[in-house]
Amino acid sequence: MAGLERYMAVLRLFGEREGSWTVQAMADALAIPQSTVYRTVRDLLESGLLETGVDAAYRLGPAFIEFDRLTRLTDPLLRAGMLVLGDVVEQARRPCVGLLSRLYDDRVMCIADRASPDARFRPSYERGRPMPLMQGATSKVILARLPPRRLAKLLAHAGKSADEALKTELAAIRRQGFCVGRGEIDAGLAGLAAPVVCEAAGLVASLSLVVEADWLDADEERRLALLLVSAAAMIEAMLRASFPEPERVAASLAT
Repeated sequence: MAGLERYMAVLRLFGEREGSWTVQAMADALAIPQSTVYRTVRDLLESGLLETGVDAAYRLGPAFIEFDRLTRLTDPLLRAGMLVLGDVVEQARRPCVGLLSRLYDDRVMCIADRASPDARFRPSYERGRPMPLMQGATSKVILARLPPRRLAKLLAHAGKSADEALKTELAAIRRQGFCVGRGEIDAGLAGLAAPVVCEAAGLVASLSLVVEADWLDADEERRLALLLVSAAAMIEAMLRASFPEPERVAASLAT
């Protein structure tokens, strides 16, 4: 383990239940020399990615807060999505949670969420929490819009290359333009999602609503799906304005 891989391995030890680590505990967990961990921790301390806690332990540092702010200010998908997400939740006219999510390595991660004031539930999806790639409407609608080579690679990595049922489902989602799932992530909840795609920015994302499954009849499913598809199209238009296609740039320069 060398270079960036070693730094990331140390940082990924920190989780919701293990927010504090000593050098010895890190070395034991990663099965690498304590001296190597010490040098890595020293560098991470200097960069603000770790900070000193108590009892010779370390925790995640304030640099992450700084970068989170910059992400909120500069990420084009997040900026465009946040202009739309609140309106989607309001127009749903039902207790719900709206999600804006994107592909993250071999998982899907919510980058923004918004709950209606009357929502008495919280889905497993929340900002910054990686979620399964092959389950739920939020993830499947992203899979359905990936380029074939990238999709094949992800399916192979997940051991799903021979899953013809999943491939058929994804093809149907792509044709339909949205996805509906019930109880795949959270029992008693249903998810509806529409894709957000901007090829010029290399982005494939999803806009979702999570609702209580009991009241989601066919009419409400259709209404909310149309709401999401329309809102996703608005986000795509804003992204295209930020990342014009090469042909449009060339044409504008020629005039």
